[in-house]
Amino acid sequence: MEKEILEQGLNLNRRKFLSRLSLGLGSAALGSLLVPDLFSGRSESEDAIMAALPHFAPKAKRVIYLFQNGAPSQLESFDYKPLLQKNYGQDLPESIRMGQRLTGMTAGQEKFPLVGSYFDFQQYGESRAWISSIFPHTASIVDDLCIVKSMHTEAINHDPALTFFQTGAQVGNRPSMGSWLSYGLGSENSNLPAFCVLLSRGKGNGQGVYSKLWSNGFLDATHQGVQFSNSEDPVLYLKDPKSMSRDERRKMLDQIAAMNDLSFREFNDPAITAKVQQYEMAYRMQTAVPEITDVSKEPDSIIKLYGPDCLVPGTYAANCLLARKLSESGVRFVQLYHQGWDQHDNLPNQMAMQAKDVDQASAALITDLKQRGLLDETLVIWGGEFGRTNYCQGKIQVENYGRDHHPRAFSIWMAGGGVKSGMVYGETDEFGYNIAENPVHVHDFQATVLHLLGIDHEKLTYKHLGRRYRLTDVSGKVVKDLIA
Repeated sequence: MEKEILEQGLNLNRRKFLSRLSLGLGSAALGSLLVPDLFSGRSESEDAIMAALPHFAPKAKRVIYLFQNGAPSQLESFDYKPLLQKNYGQDLPESIRMGQRLTGMTAGQEKFPLVGSYFDFQQYGESRAWISSIFPHTASIVDDLCIVKSMHTEAINHDPALTFFQTGAQVGNRPSMGSWLSYGLGSENSNLPAFCVLLSRGKGNGQGVYSKLWSNGFLDATHQGVQFSNSEDPVLYLKDPKSMSRDERRKMLDQIAAMNDLSFREFNDPAITAKVQQYEMAYRMQTAVPEITDVSKEPDSIIKLYGPDCLVPGTYAANCLLARKLSESGVRFVQLYHQGWDQHDNLPNQMAMQAKDVDQASAALITDLKQRGLLDETLVIWGGEFGRTNYCQGKIQVENYGRDHHPRAFSIWMAGGGVKSGMVYGETDEFGYNIAENPVHVHDFQATVLHLLGIDHEKLTYKHLGRRYRLTDVSGKVVKDLIA
């Protein structure tokens, strides 16, 4: 029998063959449920990589990523530039722009008139960080934040820039950051996936989000992000049909596992066992998800902290509260996308509304995690895919201006999870156009996030089509100055 299987060209070594040969059909099905990686199909070198994780003591156990989709302007949030007010309407000096690539929306402009923020700024906390007046709740927790003002990226349009942040590449079919962490670290709760995705929509101009952003790419399908919805069923197709009992579902899954094991023995395709594992996860989630998504037991103090919108499924506030509950329950990576930050015109009005959507709930999440003793082990990230230009797009108007895409310099903030608190890192020039000190590239950011989770970004790899891939591709360095 061993000779026949080897002649079929299956990718089995002797140790794996003998271990599987000893299993009968029923025990094989049971084994795939009790030991999810038993038939994963990983190579021995990949097994060694996984066995070594974490590579060193982690500072964070999990991540909540509050992605502000559409790119909020750093000049109306965290990067105060009084020179833009002083030089209002003057043309951006060519010595500052240096022939930077422009989008099609401003490439035809003959002038690039500078425009300062419509909103006031003040310094807050011991860090004396400058915060815009439209983020009062964020200002109240500024000493818990690490504000990075020197982020930069390569992409100048939304889709590639967003994909770059999430997957480390501007093209699709790469695993997202959450999938990499699921692959490397797994979930802390066997009844919940390691990677969950929450979507919300603000009142400003929106940019779409797509499932490729939480795709498993070339990793096993078990590492794909599980999207929660604001419908009656938070996870679609999770419930049993009304005509099926819990015991009947259990018997059906056992029979499916047995049949899939036969297919695996014939084809040795890891996707088969990944499918079985997904069925099993869905079965376990049937009891875990309703409890997680039920906010009726949250005390009034928490509802007041997040604001009344946290009781409305699908809002940013509701998703922030759900993110806390998922993270508290052991979900490794919670990805929240909030759409509506694409202000090419009417920026003062739209950005004020967007900030009102997210400000209280973002600050509440930090406060909530902190009072529960969870902030130190939970890394929270807030930011978009790039920044906004210091010049006006189109006709300049004091109360109705817009800003184009700007990948050269923008701001994000992080909190908890081993990053320094009460810190402002990096600086832009007086025009807010170029980075003046401590640049942080997207791959540097990704390498630092993995480092906080105890992972050497150069060692978390996966071999696909003859090449070893990683989240940071072939670059990236840990920004140690950000680490407490």
